[in-house]
Amino acid sequence: MSLLRSASTVSFFTLTSRITGLVRELLIAATFGASAMTDAFNVAFRIPNLLRRLFAEGAFGQAFVPVLSATQSREGDAATRDLITRVATVLFWILLATCALGIVAAPFLVWLMASGLPSQGLDAATVMTRIMFPYIAFMSLCALASGVLNTYKRFAVPAFTPVLLNVAMISAAWFAAPWFKTLGIEPMYAVAAGVMVGGVMQLSVQLWAVRRITALQGTVRVAWRWTDIRAAWTDAGTQNILSLMLPALLGVSVAQISLLINTQIASHLAVGSVSWLGYADRLMEFPTAMLGVALGVVLIPALSAANAKRDTLAYSRLLDWGLRLVVVLSVPCAVALGVFAKPLVASLYHYGAFTTNDAQQVTLALASYGVGLLGLVAIKVLAPGYYASQNIKTPVKIAVAVLVMTQLLNLVFVPLFAHAGLALSIGVGALINALWLLLGLMRSKVYQPLAGWGKLWVQVALASVLLGLALAWLSNHLPWLEWRAMPHGAWQRLGSLFGIIAASGLAYFAMLALMGLNFKSLLKTK
Repeated sequence: MSLLRSASTVSFFTLTSRITGLVRELLIAATFGASAMTDAFNVAFRIPNLLRRLFAEGAFGQAFVPVLSATQSREGDAATRDLITRVATVLFWILLATCALGIVAAPFLVWLMASGLPSQGLDAATVMTRIMFPYIAFMSLCALASGVLNTYKRFAVPAFTPVLLNVAMISAAWFAAPWFKTLGIEPMYAVAAGVMVGGVMQLSVQLWAVRRITALQGTVRVAWRWTDIRAAWTDAGTQNILSLMLPALLGVSVAQISLLINTQIASHLAVGSVSWLGYADRLMEFPTAMLGVALGVVLIPALSAANAKRDTLAYSRLLDWGLRLVVVLSVPCAVALGVFAKPLVASLYHYGAFTTNDAQQVTLALASYGVGLLGLVAIKVLAPGYYASQNIKTPVKIAVAVLVMTQLLNLVFVPLFAHAGLALSIGVGALINALWLLLGLMRSKVYQPLAGWGKLWVQVALASVLLGLALAWLSNHLPWLEWRAMPHGAWQRLGSLFGIIAASGLAYFAMLALMGLNFKSLLKTK
């Protein structure tokens, strides 16, 4: 199967997920604005999300998928089925204990995340953390199912299921929140309940997709056995995954510790700072997920298979292909975020309770995040270059060093730029991280760049500069932030925005074509 086709499938469903996620954020922004209560919700929601990224999509995914792919490639489907069953058994019991502990320790977790919240916000965040904490269990089991589906080249369902979470949260904000208000219950609690409903929906669909593989091939299943926990725990395959998870956990925890520190700092800044960063991060997820996550998802199984076959040339070519796509697609996005952040934020968020000051503050954060977009996306391709060969220690060491650098940058940037300084530190840190990973792969001869990189950089740079100049002119000559006070409707604003984005994309690729970029080389990788 063409990797570009697989990546396009993941990108399409990821785009659908991000669009519904944006609708979710727009609805929350227009209904609740950026207040102490939205800060409390963002902190509470960030706790299970932090653990999800730490365990489910982070350490577990990085350790499980390479081992599962290698088992399937070397030992066949029967051994793969047994490994899945044993891992599911261990994971189920660990999650049960984790959820019970998290609900009890919710006040401490909230204080650890954002002690600067006012007392009302701390209390509300504690309640919402207890409501949403079991979400980590659903997402961890989803990570197990996603690993199975991706190994068997079923990429669409894992990419699509986040849409269900967004639909559940949108329904909760639209229908349940007003009902909660009439009952005298904080309306934001309805959105927290929607998170749990969304988790149940996501897991149900993914397990159904895994059962479809079982029905078609008779070889795959996800199950846990109540009496086999000891045998499952001592199994060689399970122990291999656990041994890989430990350094991966440290590596992923570095990024989450950075997020924890940044949230703590933001909670001590102006009210709304946590929410401003959250709204900007939602927009950043479009390019990072559509480009980086999609490529990472399809590359890890392919790289793992190449590593199992000891095909070093194919391994290097896969990385080269992924990095070329990263440069071609993420550089213009980074330029656009830098010069066009104001129209983007104003057109999408500037409604209802979301004030002009909120829009301006989110604009600053988004432009600052954009500085590191190339690094954030490239990491999603470069890190699998280590994970697929089961080398997790090297990225961990790099991540620890970058964490220290990021916090040193915070000492400089936060006093100058407040919450936007936090975003800028993350962006600069991502660039350093990506460059370090790249140099490591090249020094170890795991990755050897193919010819034509210099020409590609010149083509992308020239096209991106021309694109940036055009977008900067539009940004400075259209009254985007003032549109709410003008007779233009929301649909006209959004229509103009998306029209400009579409025209800009077409113009960018047309410029690349005129400069002789060989698009066929990006379309042929298998």
